[in-house]
Amino acid sequence: MSRSLLRGPILRGHRLSAWGALVPVVALLAGLLFATSGRTAQGSDLRAGEITELSELIDQRNTVIADQADQLGDLQRQTERLTEQAASRDGDVAAAQGAGKAGELSAGLVPLTGPGVVITLDDAPARPDGSLPVNASPDDLVIHQSDVQAVVNAVWAAAADGVAIMDERLIATSAVRCVGNTLLLQGRTYSPPFVVAAIADASAVRAQLAGSPQVAVFQQAVEAYGLTFTVRERPSVDLPAYDGPLDLEYASAG
Repeated sequence: MSRSLLRGPILRGHRLSAWGALVPVVALLAGLLFATSGRTAQGSDLRAGEITELSELIDQRNTVIADQADQLGDLQRQTERLTEQAASRDGDVAAAQGAGKAGELSAGLVPLTGPGVVITLDDAPARPDGSLPVNASPDDLVIHQSDVQAVVNAVWAAAADGVAIMDERLIATSAVRCVGNTLLLQGRTYSPPFVVAAIADASAVRAQLAGSPQVAVFQQAVEAYGLTFTVRERPSVDLPAYDGPLDLEYASAG
């Protein structure tokens, strides 16, 4: 645009309107804003800060949970020590303590070692070109809550003495929950591969897995889309003791 045109309104009206004066100022500020944004981003996503903050929040929460778990362990050890001292002086306390210890094994409150199996479930590997298998959706390529639950149910049905997922001992009130392909278990989050360890007869576990309709559905996805599902027999499997809360939130009479 020529300078004569810019001076036109002044020559005709001898004054410039307020809007006309603001237009070049706004344009200049907009240009500066875009230039500043471009230099700041440098080709990166300006919204990535929100993702980073969420990741940091999860890490902080996991750290808090780990610290609280350590505190719980210390308190439990103090309780055990005081209980032992009381039992040495009182026969009724000793009897109650003996009855309690008798149920610790079935309740999963003590570590356990024995022959068993280790089962691994994992998402399908990504293709080099990023494409999906024929007739597959992204949802078909990940491990779901129903897959993990089906495997755990089959292992329990094989009369397992103890079961753990990702080294977290399961008890009667443990619940398997997934959000997307992230496992939520006893206050902690885990990403695949998911590892289920059990002290049980390996042949009984394989038989229960083979006879489970839910596992059969999962097996179809494994064969069609390349998900991982392996069952390996181990001469020795170590299961930790359950160290979470034992309080019941809901209960009903059967």
